[in-house]
Amino acid sequence: MENTAGPGRELLSLALPALGALMAEPLYVLADTAVVGHLGTVPLAGLAIASTALLIGYNVCIFLAYGSTATVARLMGADLRAAAANQAIQGLWLATGLGVALAVFGATFTRPLLVLLGADGDVLDAATTYFRISLLGAPGMLLMLSGVGYLRGTKDTVRPLWVGVGTAAVNLAIELVLIYGLGLGIGASAVATVIAQWLGAGFYLLWIGREVGRYEVTLRPDPAAIRRLMVIGADLLVRTMSLVGTFTLATAMAARIGTVELAAHQIAFQTWFLLAMAMDAMAIAAQTLVGNQLGSGSVDEARQTGNQVIKWSIGIGVTLGSMLTTVILAGGDLIAGIFSTDPGVVVVGGFLMLHVATMAPLSGLAFALDGILIGAGDQRFLAQAMGTSFAIFVAASVVGRVLGLGIGWLWGAIWLFMTVRSALLYSRFRGTRWQIVGTTGRLGGHAHG
Repeated sequence: MENTAGPGRELLSLALPALGALMAEPLYVLADTAVVGHLGTVPLAGLAIASTALLIGYNVCIFLAYGSTATVARLMGADLRAAAANQAIQGLWLATGLGVALAVFGATFTRPLLVLLGADGDVLDAATTYFRISLLGAPGMLLMLSGVGYLRGTKDTVRPLWVGVGTAAVNLAIELVLIYGLGLGIGASAVATVIAQWLGAGFYLLWIGREVGRYEVTLRPDPAAIRRLMVIGADLLVRTMSLVGTFTLATAMAARIGTVELAAHQIAFQTWFLLAMAMDAMAIAAQTLVGNQLGSGSVDEARQTGNQVIKWSIGIGVTLGSMLTTVILAGGDLIAGIFSTDPGVVVVGGFLMLHVATMAPLSGLAFALDGILIGAGDQRFLAQAMGTSFAIFVAASVVGRVLGLGIGWLWGAIWLFMTVRSALLYSRFRGTRWQIVGTTGRLGGHAHG
């Protein structure tokens, strides 16, 4: 494999478009929220509840993107393009099946799910309308996840960027016409989302269809390949839900400390999430390159790429953390004041954002290692490490709650979670057990070289 300039340039060429695609999603949600917000408080509250339920389903199925990226990257590294195209087909079959199952399950248990998330009265009615219509787009959403995983695996992060930006623009345009032009309600927002999701899915189906035609790959489902994807999915589900569980529990704990603390925690978490996107883009690039290099048997290049990703991700964390710290110290409570006019929330929010700023380099390390090991197909270890980190966080946060130690201790528990996570993943990276060459990594099968 040609590597005259090191992995740096290729990492950037993959990470920058990935960052754009990642930024498109929260901007779309923000626009969606703004449009529905003009319908009134009840529709906005209904959107919040329904979106939370849909996000849970999205997180459960994120393995369709991550698993496909790692598997396809290995196959491309081994120059098995037809096998990579076949993997894309199997991913689409799995996405379709899961999407239909998710829609049926959601439609059957709509109201119990939304009540569990806190909806009642008029808010429950609004959430039900949005949620049930949105379920029509579930298969399309999962097809998009599988499609973006395939394209990332082929080192193409540009087309997913255009799909992300394009579908967000289409969604907003349709919403404006239906809600402001025709005077329709919250259901129109869901209709716009469904149309945008299926439009995006159509592009991925078109592109993958061309690859299938080029290599004369069968369209039939392959149970063995689908099972391998489900094995990857099970491990990645543990990894993802441990992360989601940590911040969900943290929010629940903050709510029990007090309303001011909960509001401040939400400001800090959203700031952390924004910083995380820049580092997550580098992790996506790592998934692609490490998988590709191990697929071709280039173990030394995979480690070189891993070291480069770690250095750059920590550097991004230091830079963003320093910038945030400077703004906080120079501007007092300027950032927290953007989100709230409550003096108590502003003060506590500023304090918590110092946690976010100083934690940024550690977050960069954690995200980098996450991407490297996903690319290496080491999902089983990732699941174990994240499960362990989550258990330690639960213990620390419960102790803090029982002793009444406050919001500072809660964020100390988040620090502990990130530290244990990073330490476990780095110890794995320092060794060689993740460096499995071949086309399917530690899942077995076509290993070679």
